[in-house]
Amino acid sequence: MPTGRTPEPDVLDALALLSGDAQSFVAKVWARHIHVHHTDPDRLTSLLSLGDVDLLLTSTALRAPALRIAKDGTVLPTSRFIRSASLAGQPLTGLVDGRKVLDLFDDGATVVLQGLHRYWPPLSDLVRDLELALGHPCQANAYLTPPGSQGFALHSDTHDVFVFQTHGSKQWEVHDDSGARDILLEPGVSMYLPTGTPHAARTQDTASLHVTIGINQLTWRDLLGRVTTQLLTDERYDGRLPAGYLDDPSRMVDELGAHLHSLAEQVMEQDPETLTDQQAARFLSSRNPVLRGGLEDRLAMTALDDSTVLERRAGTACVVSEHDGRLRVLLGDRELRIPLYLAAPIRWIRDSATFRPADLADWLDPESRLVLSRRLVREGLLRVVG
Repeated sequence: MPTGRTPEPDVLDALALLSGDAQSFVAKVWARHIHVHHTDPDRLTSLLSLGDVDLLLTSTALRAPALRIAKDGTVLPTSRFIRSASLAGQPLTGLVDGRKVLDLFDDGATVVLQGLHRYWPPLSDLVRDLELALGHPCQANAYLTPPGSQGFALHSDTHDVFVFQTHGSKQWEVHDDSGARDILLEPGVSMYLPTGTPHAARTQDTASLHVTIGINQLTWRDLLGRVTTQLLTDERYDGRLPAGYLDDPSRMVDELGAHLHSLAEQVMEQDPETLTDQQAARFLSSRNPVLRGGLEDRLAMTALDDSTVLERRAGTACVVSEHDGRLRVLLGDRELRIPLYLAAPIRWIRDSATFRPADLADWLDPESRLVLSRRLVREGLLRVVG
């Protein structure tokens, strides 16, 4: 289903967001093969530098569980690196103590910044773009390891992983069908590990900072299980199993066969197009909204006129479809239901990089196009340029 964002057909193209060259991944990534790619280091180091991590650890109010610390394969209790404080007389718990973190790092511990896509804008943008390209939930963690250390023993993850180095280097041991491989990651190098790939990593002479992008796959089992679960809420399946079936299974066989046949008929009656639309709506409505700059846009709306330059806010979703005689517009965490006559201008706005309300003159009168433009600014799809 198109997102209206210069459609990315599959994960291979989505990797262009990470590496700048998706074609080198052809037939390897979704085919479940380990793959290593080299690209311009600046593309990756700009997403999270050592200085950025220093800032987060020492100069912000970071709180557990956004931080995890491990040493020699063991995750340390949070009591080792948190402190208490107060704000306006109210207690704040779980605050990261920067001094304690630095001391543990000096002692050989690996510092893990968890869920960075929720609070570090460059990785928020990357993860949001990957999610819209793939249709699968993604997350970002970062691992800071001192020289000559290993944070975690050989293990595997239950999701696909993209790894890229932003500072120093790290020696990885990865296993596939051909056995163990040693891979050196350094700035400009990214790696793809399919679900279940055993791996471990150790620093050598330098400290290492790498980012892991996890892809939490949505499977056919998830979708089909949700469909059948919904069908089974039908009251026809509320009856009790017949008494005596343990001694005489024939008491159950015929009725069970009828229920299976009924359920199969209900499944076959499902419309794949409708289910696909529902899946897209379910996924998009669970994503965080893109609101950066929204305060300035709200203040600028009062002066919005036919000559105001507007643009699609980066990272926003916009899926347009028709339902029950209305136009449905999915905008991430919300949906709009608007008259069908707005379909053409909405699709034109969705596919335009920048425009002015006056450009909608072919479809709407001056007042209507300003009302629509202001509404889309308020909803977060558009931003006021300048």
